Amino acid sequence: MTILQNRYDFVLFFDVTNGNPNGDPDAGNLPRMDPETNQGLVSDVALKRKIRNYVEASHGGDAGHRIYMSERAVLNDRHQEAWQQTGAEPTKKNDYSHLPRDEAEARKLTDWMCANFFDIRTFGAVMTTGVNCGQVRGPVQITFARSEEPVLPLEISITRSSVTNEKDRDKERTMGRKHIVPYGLYRAHGFINAKLAEKTGFSEADLETLWTALRDMLDLDRSAARGEMSVRRLIAFRHDSALGNAQAHKLFERVSVHRRSGDELIPVGDPRTHNLPPARAFGDYEITLDQENLPGGIEIIEPF
Repeated sequence: MTILQNRYDFVLFFDVTNGNPNGDPDAGNLPRMDPETNQGLVSDVALKRKIRNYVEASHGGDAGHRIYMSERAVLNDRHQEAWQQTGAEPTKKNDYSHLPRDEAEARKLTDWMCANFFDIRTFGAVMTTGVNCGQVRGPVQITFARSEEPVLPLEISITRSSVTNEKDRDKERTMGRKHIVPYGLYRAHGFINAKLAEKTGFSEADLETLWTALRDMLDLDRSAARGEMSVRRLIAFRHDSALGNAQAHKLFERVSVHRRSGDELIPVGDPRTHNLPPARAFGDYEITLDQENLPGGIEIIEPF
């Protein structure tokens, strides 16, 4: 496989309609929000979980595409497998809590984990939980997603027509609650570090798998709780070097979101948007990309 040679920075847009994109278990599973701005939040962990689930479903049987952080996985069992497959010997008999003193032997363990588990090769992992396989900083990092405008979650009352036990057959039906965001357009930023890709073995083929996962992950993640969620756009800035040719934040500033008001486009956050009706569809927004006077060595690609 060809190891990734170029740095990438990317912007991902997705939206939700009548759903809870990422509930907060410490707040009764309410949609996550920034309390100061009322903008909705989706954690980086939630986004990585969707990527992992997609790769496991689409490539789970393929060599090198196992998922380390899968549901109910016993991590130490996977670490022990690495010791067995590489033939590494612990410094003290049956003491797997420390890496071998020989650096090459220790590296074999980490390299085996990277080669076999897509999410380690991509996101990195701390593999020091009792059975030690070292730790890896992954080349791909994703930020929290934040809604472009404030959202107002709704609490919807629901009822259940069935009962759990025979003794409850004649009781009144159980009441419950669902929390939804009527509509929100969310934006997340991502970074792909080619220098770290050299260490984990993240390849050009892995990059294509990542793009496909970002495109289709929400279609695989349908549930009653999440309503209708859709990935709307992915804009990537490809650098012609491993270290990069421009600062990421300056590239991200080229991607703007505007509210539509008739034939007029109003930047999100402009006071004029305060008098507009709440956004209820992707068509209420326009994503714009400034491609003028790009820094040297930067290419804009949209993988889908």
